[in-house]
Amino acid sequence: MEELQSGILVSAISVWEIAVKSSLGKLTLPLPIDEWYVMAQAHAGVMVEPLNPLDAIASTQLPGEFHKDPADRILIAIARRYDIALVTLDAKILNYPPVKTLA
Repeated sequence: MEELQSGILVSAISVWEIAVKSSLGKLTLPLPIDEWYVMAQAHAGVMVEPLNPLDAIASTQLPGEFHKDPADRILIAIARRYDIALVTLDAKILNYPPVKTLA
C-alpha cells in the first residue's frame, strides 16, 4: 500500500486499548478521549485501520506459540497482512519471530 510508506497505520484496536487505559486511569491524556482521538487521527500521514474480519480470523491462526491476548494477536495479524513493522515495547511481541517489530 503506497500510503503506508509515508505515514503511520493505527489500528482501531490500538485506539480501543488507549480508551480502555484512559478510562481505568492507567493512561493520562491531555484531552478527553473523544477530543484526543479527533486531534490524533487528523495528523497528516495517520491512517486509522478499522477491524477487518480477515485480521480477526488470522489472529486465531498465527504461526508458532504466542499468548492469548486478542488485541495483541489482531495487531500482529494486521502487521503481517501489510508486511509492515509493528511499533511496540511489549516484550512478548518483540520476541515473537513471525512479526517484524520496531521498539
